[in-house]
Amino acid sequence: MAVCQSWINVTGVMSLLSPCRQRTPLRQWLLKRGQTTEGGHVSVRTASMPSAASDRVLSDRVLGRWLVGCSGLVLGAVVLGGVTRLTESGLSMVDWHLVKEMKPPRTEAEWEDEFSKYKQFPEFKILNHDMTLTEFKFIFYMEWGHRMWGRLVGLAYILPTVYFWKRGYFSRSMKPRVLGLCGFVFFQGLLGWYMVKSGLEEKTESYDIPRVSQYRLAAHLGSALLLYCSSLWMGLTLMLPASKIPDSRNLLQLRRFAKATGGLVFLTALSGAFVAGLDAGLVYNSFPKMGECWIPDDLLAFSPTIKNVFENPTTVQFDHRILGIASLSAITGLYLFSRRVHLPRRVKIAIGCLTAMAYTQVALGISTLLLYVPTPLAATHQSGSVALLTFAIWVLAELRKVVK
Repeated sequence: MAVCQSWINVTGVMSLLSPCRQRTPLRQWLLKRGQTTEGGHVSVRTASMPSAASDRVLSDRVLGRWLVGCSGLVLGAVVLGGVTRLTESGLSMVDWHLVKEMKPPRTEAEWEDEFSKYKQFPEFKILNHDMTLTEFKFIFYMEWGHRMWGRLVGLAYILPTVYFWKRGYFSRSMKPRVLGLCGFVFFQGLLGWYMVKSGLEEKTESYDIPRVSQYRLAAHLGSALLLYCSSLWMGLTLMLPASKIPDSRNLLQLRRFAKATGGLVFLTALSGAFVAGLDAGLVYNSFPKMGECWIPDDLLAFSPTIKNVFENPTTVQFDHRILGIASLSAITGLYLFSRRVHLPRRVKIAIGCLTAMAYTQVALGISTLLLYVPTPLAATHQSGSVALLTFAIWVLAELRKVVK
């Protein structure tokens, strides 16, 4: 009886001390996670656990940064492509292989073999018949670098897409859009080779300088700009919280004005592809007049008339001037109209940057024209068109309507 009584007393004391003394691994883990136990049951402090909404915001930021980074790589491809065009390097690689061409020639024999291929095509026969192997290496590496950058862009889209898809980062509505971007990257690569092929074809009826088709060049640049704008738009809308602007008639008009202005900026950048494809920047190197006239005599020299818009260098340069001035006027009007609307500070900064870049771009364009298209300045002007488009997308992202 004495032993039993002692055992009862000991177990009673231990039962009183058990909440302080008995810390099982489960209890310790719960305490570290901000959870407690009451009466042997687990109670969760729900305020300390991340909600589904916060998880969605976090994943949106990750996806937004990825897409903005991809758009930056596309920007690099556009800039590098412009420099490749200005240095007349785009026709140096006369075949296309997805994997094989990733390794450039290394030995002297390999370089001679590659050079002999180039000698069989019109650009060497008509334009570069006295080119040396050293000069060929320069234009080859320019085109090779552009193609390798394109493959880097493809990997930057496809590999993270596979990872994020498996991890469940994409919402149902975003999955088809991301697949569309990846498909567009493949299309862009095929379109690039289709463009190069047009410059490798023998044209027995023409003795003009071999060049790629301005139509295919515009398609190649236009698709790259669409890929860039889509990626940047999706990235910014995922990263930046929508600006809470009170709805008003002026705000509705401002949004419409901004959309029209963005479209005009895109069209102006696209018209630059026709200027580059036809070397139209070398036709009239004066401003504001074209030669001695405001409207040159050969503006509609081709027949039918519509042909002048895409194939007459004079008309192409004239149209690019008009579109550039129209874009500058529209952006100036957007800036002035925005002052009548009460906008958050970030929106004002975006519109201010767009306006400043517009005036800078026009100054670059005029300087490029007057100085007979020097390569560094022309490349800066081409890059400026994408920078202007970037600010236009930023403005549209800031002014987007909040979905309730």
